[in-house]
Amino acid sequence: MKPQYWFRWFSVQGLPRLVLRTQARRGQPFAQLMGGPQGFTDPYPLIEQLRGQGRLVRTPIAWASADHELIRAILRDPRFGVRANQSFDLPAPLQRFVERYPLPPNPVEPPSMLVIDPPDHTKMRRPVAAAFTPRAIRRLRERVETVTEELLEELPSGGSADLIAAFAAQVPIAIISEMLGFPREDKGMFLAWGDAATPLLDIGISRKAHRTALDAMEVMNDYLDGHIERLRREPGEDILSSLVTAGELDTYGLKATASLLMGAGFETTVNLIGNGVVQLLSHPDQLARLRAEPELWPNAVEEVLRIDAPVQTTARSALEDVEIAGIRLRKGNTVVVSLAGANRDPGVFEDPTRFDVGRENAKDHLTFSSGVHVCLGASLARMEATYALRALFDRFPDLQLAGPPQRRKLFTLHGYEQLPVRLGTRAHTPATSAV
Repeated sequence: MKPQYWFRWFSVQGLPRLVLRTQARRGQPFAQLMGGPQGFTDPYPLIEQLRGQGRLVRTPIAWASADHELIRAILRDPRFGVRANQSFDLPAPLQRFVERYPLPPNPVEPPSMLVIDPPDHTKMRRPVAAAFTPRAIRRLRERVETVTEELLEELPSGGSADLIAAFAAQVPIAIISEMLGFPREDKGMFLAWGDAATPLLDIGISRKAHRTALDAMEVMNDYLDGHIERLRREPGEDILSSLVTAGELDTYGLKATASLLMGAGFETTVNLIGNGVVQLLSHPDQLARLRAEPELWPNAVEEVLRIDAPVQTTARSALEDVEIAGIRLRKGNTVVVSLAGANRDPGVFEDPTRFDVGRENAKDHLTFSSGVHVCLGASLARMEATYALRALFDRFPDLQLAGPPQRRKLFTLHGYEQLPVRLGTRAHTPATSAV
């Protein structure tokens, strides 16, 4: 590891890791949530402990909230802005060092849309938004259906499979690869890069995970250099070609945008499909209801997004002195907002731990955030997951778990690493789209 990268890890991840682990040993719920194994496997009891401490709670590294009303207000309040993980309470000399040695273009540092505010955010988001309009999503629907059906045909009738590797990961990576003009044969590389780089969204990751992520990003950076040059010579009809020919973003900005779209267009949907399979297999009464009332499939996806959010948390920083929930926050104070906690707020959702595919206000969840940073690809993720889940259960009506699903050792992105199933006999009738 380059010396500056080691120092970055120590500044950005090592110090928070030490604080979180120390506080976790003392029983601090937020620290246990962010830095311990329970935060990966079953974060919800810890979130409820945090909720019990108040609407806005001071923690070892930031303020935190699991309150739906308060979180929604913060996400929509222009007095709060986004910030990258490395900004958490770093002393000024360390912050200057971090800014002096940026990482290769990636989703967690500027100019990624994820961590910049208007007007820079508006400049980066505007040229990308055309790829995610309702009309554009409708055009992608046929391709999603084709990819899904091809993958289902490849699954062994009467056999077993890991549904993450064989299905849930393959649907979104195929679509986002085509949207960015990547050759189909390169999909395997993107899966590996995604697995390596996503820990950077967490706080307090190990030095090994940090080094693996940086190694993957440097390889991806070289790949994107070559891919963008090819698109400059021979642009296609994909979104990245449009950005290249428009000339609004420099190469660094193009690579940051491409890496963000790769991550956001893939990781969230993988988790959503996997979480949906487990929820439905764990609640056979709800699966039976969907078979009797297939028009509920879109709402079932909203309920999966609510009850087991594939994105668990985000953060906002006060851009000025602000008073919220009766507490005065100073400029620069960070609030970690638990989207998963907001989604289970009993003040908004009746019997919030119950999985109900017919829940009338399921769509009031905050999994895709809110305000100017609401997820650009939310409609695409919904469409992909709705069709993929319905098609899977239509094609394999006797699908069962073949062993305990294995959670990913991540906090921010919440999903399964492995999902072993017995498929049962394949039904002959293709699924009928409900989206």
